[in-house]
Amino acid sequence: MEFLEIPLFDNDFFKMIGRFTINIIFLVSIIQGVYYKYSKKSDYVFTYYLLGIVIFFLCFTLKKYELDLGMALGLFAIFGILRYRTAPLQVKDMTYLFIVIGISLINALSNKKMSFSELILANSIILFATYWLEKYWSKNLILTKVVNYENIENIHPNNHDKLKSDLESRLGIEIIEFEIGDVNFLRDTANVTIKYKK
Repeated sequence: MEFLEIPLFDNDFFKMIGRFTINIIFLVSIIQGVYYKYSKKSDYVFTYYLLGIVIFFLCFTLKKYELDLGMALGLFAIFGILRYRTAPLQVKDMTYLFIVIGISLINALSNKKMSFSELILANSIILFATYWLEKYWSKNLILTKVVNYENIENIHPNNHDKLKSDLESRLGIEIIEFEIGDVNFLRDTANVTIKYKK
């Protein structure tokens, strides 16, 4: 059945519905189930959803023109460097933006050589890796910070326990180790590099 020589339905319509369903399920799982759950930031949730949906339909539509791999990667690069002229995104937020774009591209540009099982498996691996890294690995990260410390008496080797407990009480963290750097005796300050768990 056609309207103005354009078919009202074809086989790709049902493929689009199936792949979009997969796409939206995994977008919700990553954005709501991982990103928002652990970051508690709602600033980019709206952006991630709309970007994922628009990229999916844009790429699925362009796939009708039988884009080669080079063109697909070019589109991916263009989407990847999109920046909104507002506050700059943090590295983790940019990573989630990259994940949203990547999942939408995978789901839209997959062809008949890739089964639905393979598509779901690829999405599941990305979802699982994101969840595991967010929940378990990032909690065990050892972070480094340089502190300008003014209680100069505590930099003496005999007072290192006092220095550590003083820094822990001020910063509210458990320090694994620390290293005293530059010391300014004119201002009675020292730069102390501390290592602590997130």
